[in-house]
Amino acid sequence: MFDSVGPEVLDRHACLELLGSVGLGRIVYTERAMPAIQPVQFTVYEEAVIIRASPGGKLSAAARDAVVAFEAGSFSEDLSSGWSVRVVGQATEIRCPLELAALKGVSLPGWSPAPNDLYLRIPIEVVSGRRIPDERNGIKPALSQ
Repeated sequence: MFDSVGPEVLDRHACLELLGSVGLGRIVYTERAMPAIQPVQFTVYEEAVIIRASPGGKLSAAARDAVVAFEAGSFSEDLSSGWSVRVVGQATEIRCPLELAALKGVSLPGWSPAPNDLYLRIPIEVVSGRRIPDERNGIKPALSQ
């Protein structure tokens, strides 16, 4: 389906599949009453975006128990094709020992030299995405009726 802007509007299933295909995204949160954006490594686990953060870091303090936005995407070098998926949800710290033990087995590296042993969950409740199909490779957009 296309809207007036042009890119294909993705359904929930396509959004989740695409999110699971990359490991780098951006979290948007509020810092000192201003919007802040930070790149983060992430994984999709049990209908949620999971990121690691330093317990004393700005991100963990600002995003914990706050409504945040998360975006990930991938585009060709010439920008002729690609996709972007957005999630909005309330970020919460994962504290359950069973959940934390399960996440230890999930590949989720961190960039910080400080311990990244705080896990934030953003439930995938509100999700939307768009795709610019690569027609050069035979992938044509579905025509809306």
